[in-house]
This record gives sequence, structure tokens and C-alpha cells, in this order.
Amino acid sequence: MPLPFLTADRAFDATDDVALPHDDRDLWRRPYRPGPWRVGVGALMLLLASFVLFAAVIIAATDSPSAAGVVFAVAAVVIACALRLLRMGAWVSAHGVRHVSFFSTRTVAWQQVASVRTVQQPVRWLGLPRTVQGQALLLVRQGRSGETFPPLLTTHNADFLAREEAFDRAADTVEAWADEYGRG
Repeated sequence: MPLPFLTADRAFDATDDVALPHDDRDLWRRPYRPGPWRVGVGALMLLLASFVLFAAVIIAATDSPSAAGVVFAVAAVVIACALRLLRMGAWVSAHGVRHVSFFSTRTVAWQQVASVRTVQQPVRWLGLPRTVQGQALLLVRQGRSGETFPPLLTTHNADFLAREEAFDRAADTVEAWADEYGRG
């Protein structure tokens, strides 16, 4: 007996995009699911942090508390990095669009957005310096044509590598939010 509600890889259903009556558009939300690369690296980092925490408990029981404190701090840094990695991406709300990278967060109000469009260009592969040909969702701000804003989404980042259809759905969703709230 198939139980599709228990699997994460079920087919995309068109009714998933319908807003519920209690759906609060003012909350920041990611218009797509995090990709397997991002989730996998985050899970491995959290697994590493669990081993480091276990080592810290052993060090606290057998050695000095200061050494255990240092190891606990290392585990806390690994956990914080894993959580930040899982939070990275594009987020939308009725207020604007937010691009969260590992070290910074940029928020642009919808009134400042001139356009959101998908372009074919060289993009970074998994955030590494190597570039490949792909698609990117670019945000163009009003009155700032010279300023370069990093791509919101790319086909070769940790969320959409080998998931072209998911990129297309996410790009269409962000563009729809821009059309709906950008006229403001």
C-alpha cells in the first residue's frame, strides 16, 4: 500500500502552491525545499558536532574543565556553521526578498526591486571558484544599475544541482512574489 504522504520525493502537486486561509504572508519563507547537497553537508556537520560533544564529555570527566570548555566551544562553532549553512538561500515575504549567504544577509524591499529575471550565464558550481554555464535568478534594484547583487538562485548551487525543475519552480515562485508585491 503506497503512502505518498510519508515520502519527501513525491511528485509536485499543483495544489501545494495554494495559500491556506491562515497563511501569513508577512513571515519570511523559503519558496523551495533545501537541496540534497545542502542538507547532506549540514547533516554531516551535525554528526561531526555530536562526536565532538561526546569527546568533550569524556574530556570533562577525565581531564581539566578548561580543555573540555575548548572542545565544547569547537562543537558550538560547528553547530552554528551547520545551522547557518541550512539557512542560506533566498527568502521572501510581503516585505521583500532576502538573500542569506554564509557571512551576510541582504534584504531588499519589493518597492526597490525593478525586476527579477532568469538569465543564462556562467555560475559558480556549489559556491566554489569554478564556473559552469547555467541559469541564475537575478534581482535588479531600481536606480542602481551599476551595483551588482549576487544571484538569488543558480542551477548549480547546493539547492538545485541536478534539479532543473526545482530551480524553474523556485524561480517562477520568486518572480510571482515580485510581480504581486513589487507594484506596491
